[in-house]
Amino acid sequence: MEIYEILESLKANKISVNHAKKLLSLYSIEEVEGFAKIDINRRKRRGIPEIIFAETKELDEIKKIIKKTLEKSNSVMVSRIKKKDNLKILAFAKRLKVKIRTGKNSSSLLLFKKPIKFHGGKVGILTAGTSDIGVAEESRLMCEAMNCKCITSYDVGVAGIQRIFPILKKMIEEDVDCIIVAAGMEGALATLVSTMVDIPIIGIPTSVGYGYGEKGIAALASMLQSCSLGLSVVNIDNGIAAGGIAANIANRAVRKK
Repeated sequence: MEIYEILESLKANKISVNHAKKLLSLYSIEEVEGFAKIDINRRKRRGIPEIIFAETKELDEIKKIIKKTLEKSNSVMVSRIKKKDNLKILAFAKRLKVKIRTGKNSSSLLLFKKPIKFHGGKVGILTAGTSDIGVAEESRLMCEAMNCKCITSYDVGVAGIQRIFPILKKMIEEDVDCIIVAAGMEGALATLVSTMVDIPIIGIPTSVGYGYGEKGIAALASMLQSCSLGLSVVNIDNGIAAGGIAANIANRAVRKK
């Protein structure tokens, strides 16, 4: 509906004030000097914070988007920061006097003004190897930005299958609502985990591997061809998407309890 139609419907008592407020929130956009349009109410509408894909942006553009977003909301995720920009963005965030969460081996940052309250669901995060940790940590930051508590365990892949059993037992005991599995090479860990638990699994194929099927192609194909039901798959190295989906599942599960 256009704004005029929303107001006319409200005037004619066809919709409630709360419904009109929700519809009008769709139009809340902040423009940054003609090069970016920030969806300010995305967090209220979908539970997902603003995310800046920094890999293809200039440093000055990233700073301006960060500043404008934090003027209007509590948090912002900065994803895929170039190495040469990382320390500069950290210094900029400190000048803004905001809190910073970083991830091990990750090129992403979570910036926020008020402390994050973990009143959402619980998400388990696993990696097959240590090379997958950066992507998994990006998922963790995303889940935490969406108020989810995360239980993580890294380097538990099929090369030493016995490593997976204690942490899966813990995640079941903790009653996690979703599990993210990041795996490169042949990506088998995601299928294995999905055969063992009745919890939604999100697989992230990572760009780890040799020769034929390298750069995550083999892992992606393997996860997509999995014969185990209950496994969904995001794009190669897309920790942001996996975190967003997992947190949405977990938070909705909490609301239904």
